[in-house]
Amino acid sequence: MRSAEQTAALTREAVLELLDRFNRQRPGLEIGNYGTRAGYLFECRSIARTKREAGRLIADIAISSMPVETLLDGFRAYSGRLSITFNKSGKPLLEYCTGQYFPTEYRSAVAAVCSSALWMYFRDDFAATRRPSESDGDAIRRCFRQRYGVAIARRWFS
Repeated sequence: MRSAEQTAALTREAVLELLDRFNRQRPGLEIGNYGTRAGYLFECRSIARTKREAGRLIADIAISSMPVETLLDGFRAYSGRLSITFNKSGKPLLEYCTGQYFPTEYRSAVAAVCSSALWMYFRDDFAATRRPSESDGDAIRRCFRQRYGVAIARRWFS
């Protein structure tokens, strides 16, 4: 858990560094958990794709002027399983509560946190581009499709 003082001391750059470092860590797949080499390689490709997508979302936040509060609000995504905690010396750390298998899901948590923060950050601007036949949500999703392409938009901004 984090106190109000600890949260106030967090900077956007520090949170982004935590997310980036967490995203870049090795997944630690165990080949024995897969019946075939093909299944293992499929999982490796899926994990690598999620790493690239999460990295792109982190980079987009880094070049934006998103306030740290909006970024911290994004941690409610993915059922709040990715959270910022502090060690005894007060250094911030990311803590992840595994659902089923850590190697296949921790990067998804990073991408979900980033996409949630980006949604909140761009919500008003993108909703203002609404066409007469669209809802605000449809307009926001359309803008994210234009910004990231269909694959990323479908996975992280649906």
